[in-house]
Amino acid sequence: MGVDLGLDLIVVGSANADLVVAVERRPGPGETVLGSDTSVLPGGKGANTAVAAARLGAKVALLGAVGNDGHGELLLESLRTAGVDTSLVRRSDRPTGAAYIFVTPDGENSILVSPGANSALSEQDVDLADARVLVASLEVPLPTVEHAVAVAVQRGIRPVVNISPMAELSAGTLAALDPVVVNEHEAAQLIGQGADLRGLLDLGPRSAVVTLGARGALVIEADGTHEVESPKVDAVDTTGAGDAFTGALAAQLAEGADLVTAAHLAVKVAAISVTRKGAQPSYPTAEEVRG
Repeated sequence: MGVDLGLDLIVVGSANADLVVAVERRPGPGETVLGSDTSVLPGGKGANTAVAAARLGAKVALLGAVGNDGHGELLLESLRTAGVDTSLVRRSDRPTGAAYIFVTPDGENSILVSPGANSALSEQDVDLADARVLVASLEVPLPTVEHAVAVAVQRGIRPVVNISPMAELSAGTLAALDPVVVNEHEAAQLIGQGADLRGLLDLGPRSAVVTLGARGALVIEADGTHEVESPKVDAVDTTGAGDAFTGALAAQLAEGADLVTAAHLAVKVAAISVTRKGAQPSYPTAEEVRG
């Protein structure tokens, strides 16, 4: 199983067309609110993660699915332009996934995802190429992700999973993760509101990283926790910032960095991304991060 594509990183996850509308405020139940013109941008947690890593110079492939439609072509073109290997992206008869995103003036967003072709990605599609790190998120079927993690472990590939959107992973999958990546809200759902974040390790993963938005991130390892502060920036659009963080983190791990060092670069990448509109178009190159 698998081929040698000379990869640092393989991403298992979604590819969505992001349909973005700027609004003054989010509509309440039964309410209509006028917004801006719709921007159609390449997105999806898997594709975003892959592009973020590739922009930093990592050799990356996406294992995912898109439809035979215009949005699918948009996504494949964006991936290839960023340097992502798309040979593991399958075409589906279902429409390409879409994310409907409302962005308020403070840069915060609300997102509704229609999975489309992402839901067609099956365990049979998991044919992992040789790589140092596998990173997955959960906008594709959970059994597919869990199977990919199991195969990665068998092949000596370091598995990283961003539990977003929230789903219940098996104990065996959790025990393999190094790290599991969650934001504060997801952490609260896993271990309870107000619980000590170190309790994430009680769920079984070897390590954990909790993203804290503008405050940075918390790295949790068996020997203790490390707070990683984020640079202070003026946020324009937070869409895809978590994916930028995960992609940068995984790229650094693939280079051999320790988890804390990887998190320091990842918060810089995420901070730069929120100063620009969109997800993939906002991700910086390695030169921009160093600058």
